[in-house]
Amino acid sequence: MPLIRNTALSLLQPHLSVRPDKTALICGERTLTYRQLWDFSQRFSAFLEARGIPSGSRVAIVLPDGFAYYYVFFGCLLSGVVPVLLSTLLSRDEYAFILRDAEARLLVTTSDSPSGTIEQEHFRPILVDTDALLEKALAAYPADILPFEPDSSDIAFMLYSSGSTGKPKGVPHRHGDILFTVETFGRQILRLTENDIVYSSSKLFFAYGFGNSLSFPLSAGASVVLFPGRPSPGDVLRIFGEHRPTVFFGVPSLYNLLLKTIENASFHDSLRLCISAGETLPASIFAEWKALTGLEIIDGIGSTELLHIFIANRPGAAIPGCSGTIIPPFEARIIGEDGNIVAPGEPGELLVRGASGAPYYWNRPDKTAATMLSGGWIRTGDIYTERDGYFFHEGRVDDLFKVDAQWVVPVTVENALRTHPDVVECAVVGRPLAGMLRPWAFVVLAPGHERSGVMTAALREHVRTRIPLHMVPVGFDFLDELPKTGTGKIQRFRL
Repeated sequence: MPLIRNTALSLLQPHLSVRPDKTALICGERTLTYRQLWDFSQRFSAFLEARGIPSGSRVAIVLPDGFAYYYVFFGCLLSGVVPVLLSTLLSRDEYAFILRDAEARLLVTTSDSPSGTIEQEHFRPILVDTDALLEKALAAYPADILPFEPDSSDIAFMLYSSGSTGKPKGVPHRHGDILFTVETFGRQILRLTENDIVYSSSKLFFAYGFGNSLSFPLSAGASVVLFPGRPSPGDVLRIFGEHRPTVFFGVPSLYNLLLKTIENASFHDSLRLCISAGETLPASIFAEWKALTGLEIIDGIGSTELLHIFIANRPGAAIPGCSGTIIPPFEARIIGEDGNIVAPGEPGELLVRGASGAPYYWNRPDKTAATMLSGGWIRTGDIYTERDGYFFHEGRVDDLFKVDAQWVVPVTVENALRTHPDVVECAVVGRPLAGMLRPWAFVVLAPGHERSGVMTAALREHVRTRIPLHMVPVGFDFLDELPKTGTGKIQRFRL
């Protein structure tokens, strides 16, 4: 295999001669320059060498977003070691499963994480409770390592799927995959410059957050705002006020909550671009956000398997309720149940092909065979229709169900429900009644509104005028919150 450039070098080294003292990362009141980021990344690489961790080994990272995350990630890449990026919100059993599955040689985590109590036969966890403590420890190691030279097939890092449908799967990616997403979504949609300040509510362990807070801004010499915790709408607004980001990456549920929270219309005046992914952005949220801020929300669809967004709206030409058009050189096709390409305007499963596609699932040949098809095509599990090159999301393959031989599309019902002023969030699933599936809605009401039969009747009447009769929910449950993954995706299988 031909040698390729180490991604750590591609993303960091160019800035050492052009903007070494430019702020790369911001976390609270602390800032870190590109020179310092490079220095500590090299030192972590030297630490791995001193610990005898060979190239190709896996090192699990369970850390909040912060400077240490970058030191560990880039230090691993410089050593040819594979960092495994894990959610900070998993249970001890889930961490134990993944550590065994990935055959991790090392775990870097915090003392308050459930993962920190797990000791494998070949390691004890390295506990990193503050960035400053890790920096102090790394000062003992040299910053003049010889970087690992990968070939085009070498795995650079690994993510684990968010588990919205069950047990997570390891998704390995190569060095070239990262740079391909930079050249596609990064260069064609974001067009970041060194003057940009970006903030992503989605975390680094999520493919969407990884690109938002690492690949794209660092490739452009921009600055990244980090928030270690799980951000509330108040936290996001505070970040907007204190750090003045120019680009914001969110998810639909957060945009929705922000709209319910915002009191000061000037909160957005530093922003030039707002991005959404993770789930389909309802047209109603797009319209409300634009009316309030004058800014479009650029919606797109991506996946862990393809590392980031491959279909997106274009700034200045976003279409509400539409995922946008394919980002070249990605390719897309929509197939029916028979495996053949459907006619334009007909629904089917979306398949995508691109150079950032994961080569396989880790230790899951069955899932690999079912998802990674011949010719490089990857099944997304999403139902789409395509009209004149524009792609419209109709739901997930596993979410759709039939009532009286007619398809129920949960996202259509949810979009109708969400237009009711008393609804904050909602999800619709098929619930068996008398041996047949029927649509059932789970609703989070705005504060101050009573859960009652009157409210149920009002919601049912509201959607009855907006969707086909067979899609109208036969029942409503009111919840304080919807079950979600750490990345904000609704876990419908738990409803």
